[in-house]
Amino acid sequence: MINPFDDTYFMRKALQEAEVAFEKGEIPVGAVIVVQDRIIARTHNLTELLNDVTAHAEMQAITSAANFLGGKYLTDCTLYVTLEPCQMCAGALYWSQIAKIVYAASDEQRGFKTLGTQLHPKTKVISGILAEEASALLKRFFIEKRNLN
Repeated sequence: MINPFDDTYFMRKALQEAEVAFEKGEIPVGAVIVVQDRIIARTHNLTELLNDVTAHAEMQAITSAANFLGGKYLTDCTLYVTLEPCQMCAGALYWSQIAKIVYAASDEQRGFKTLGTQLHPKTKVISGILAEEASALLKRFFIEKRNLN
């Protein structure tokens, strides 16, 4: 039997969140956290709205998932995020002990891999799922932002 709830399915849900961020004037990064094929957290960047540099999509998702589960560890969860987590988010993901991170577009300048940030040793990482779509949305955002200024 084919499981329709694969990495592409959930990354599309994260991309929907990135679109919401785009419409709000936030850098379009979206995230969902899943446990047993069920989305338990769904969010996007809120740094402008909250005037908070820590309000990245991943940070919002970690808090939401932990609240849902009633505990701070996300050992059975998967994060789907449209952009490679930064050093700050990777640190929080390390402490959450998340089981798996799936991200779309790489961040060659600020991503955790470039900066050498360690994840929890048990965390699995998959990259490149719907990377073109996520990259196109980010590029569109920054082109429009430059044209407005």
